[in-house]
Amino acid sequence: MRVFDHLSELVQCVGQDVVQSEWVDVTQETIDWFAKATGDDQWIHVDPQRASKGPFGGTIAHGFLTLSLIPLLLTNSLHVKEPLTLINYGLNRVRFPAVLPVNRQVRGHFHLLESLDLPRGEGVQLTWQITLNANDMDKPVCVAEMVIRYLRSVT
Repeated sequence: MRVFDHLSELVQCVGQDVVQSEWVDVTQETIDWFAKATGDDQWIHVDPQRASKGPFGGTIAHGFLTLSLIPLLLTNSLHVKEPLTLINYGLNRVRFPAVLPVNRQVRGHFHLLESLDLPRGEGVQLTWQITLNANDMDKPVCVAEMVIRYLRSVT
């Protein structure tokens, strides 16, 4: 866990690799839960027997499940002590260069691309280049450019 006392310290990291997360397991149970939550129950995700004969040799995580791990990986890896509210402002780019097979571990590499001050001193908008890698795989399973607003809390 990398800890910053103030948001201004994090902003000084623009252009740098800021943190690498710990590994997170992606199990069939996780995939099944995501399928139920989203209604995406395609057999390549939820039917291990059929998927074993399919193009990937087993079930794979949904691309959007892989993408949705980013907040968990980031918040478990980086903390700013200054009271803040984080708002997902959006994504500029997302690609899934490789599928994520079931029962793999994933971790994120977080590179801070850009910082933009918000009006009226409300906070800062940070753009992150995020690469998710799975254990024992050469290609990343997700590469995303994510925009997060770090809003100063009002007390």
